[in-house]
Amino acid sequence: MATVKLQKINKFYGSLQALTDVSLDIEDGAFVVFVGPSGCGKSTLLRSIAGLESVNSGTIDIDGREVTHLEPAERDLSMVFQSYALYPHMTVRGNMEFGMKVNGIGASERAERVTEAARILQLSELLDRKPSQLSGGQRQRVAIGRSIVKHPKVFLFDEPLSNLDAKLRVQMRIELEALHKQLGATMIYVTHDQVEAMTMADQIVVLNGGRVEQVGAPMELYHRPATEFVAGFIGSPAMNLSPAASALGQAARSTDAAATIGIRPEHIRVGRNMAGEGGSDGRGLSVTIRVKEQLGGESYLYTVAEDGTAIVVKTDGEDSHAAGDTLELVLPEDRVHRFAPDGRALR
Repeated sequence: MATVKLQKINKFYGSLQALTDVSLDIEDGAFVVFVGPSGCGKSTLLRSIAGLESVNSGTIDIDGREVTHLEPAERDLSMVFQSYALYPHMTVRGNMEFGMKVNGIGASERAERVTEAARILQLSELLDRKPSQLSGGQRQRVAIGRSIVKHPKVFLFDEPLSNLDAKLRVQMRIELEALHKQLGATMIYVTHDQVEAMTMADQIVVLNGGRVEQVGAPMELYHRPATEFVAGFIGSPAMNLSPAASALGQAARSTDAAATIGIRPEHIRVGRNMAGEGGSDGRGLSVTIRVKEQLGGESYLYTVAEDGTAIVVKTDGEDSHAAGDTLELVLPEDRVHRFAPDGRALR
């Protein structure tokens, strides 16, 4: 497959700067996910790599070759879009081999590539069906198969699962992970869903306002967010973040250098601090439960402190607390995150 190297990519739409000094090194065979809120520049960055958007400055290298100003067809990439964009009058086989026909690939090689892609994607029994006879997940697999037969150096995915229902999205995530391992391919995947990012990626690139906030392995970003933005975006439910002067900050023993204090819902313990003085293990905070969500194996307690600070707590599914109960939370010191006024994490 191939490496992808971006250096100081800048992209403008008129006076609006969509990408600012984006530099990335993507290793051969990696599964990299671009994630961030709507308008953060993740799709623009993917389309710039694909050649569907021109960049105003910077360079794009694929497999050691600069492709910054090459046409999409010259970059040896393949892209899977949110829309399946299948030809309704063609069979699965016809859809998968159409691009190869256009590029002058012979019939025998086309047949061989389609057969192999269908085997990988479990589409062998569906090759003579038309898109109208397929489920959403099957259509998405055909769209992926259309990419596989091109034998590209890099696969690009632009929110390919957004049109699927929740259960099918989970199934397709598993299939894409398995496909990556089987092909050993370099894949770049765009999503707004940080759960998809956490479960699929070797590396996550968090974008915010056209800039790269942090790049790292999923659990590195989860446990060691470099900025307050990453801390609040990665994780579901999100990290509890409050001003250092709030009840959460006081319970976490905030320091003068910290403007914001954070702790993840699952790292908060419910129950009295028996030592009565906090110690290195944490300090107690009295809260009242406003809402309780029971999800089977786990529960979420949406609580509020006396000063109005909202705090979400993740507990076991057998938790017996109810809305209106008052309880004490313990915040282990080694689980507390502190952020400077400019949003940088304080280690």
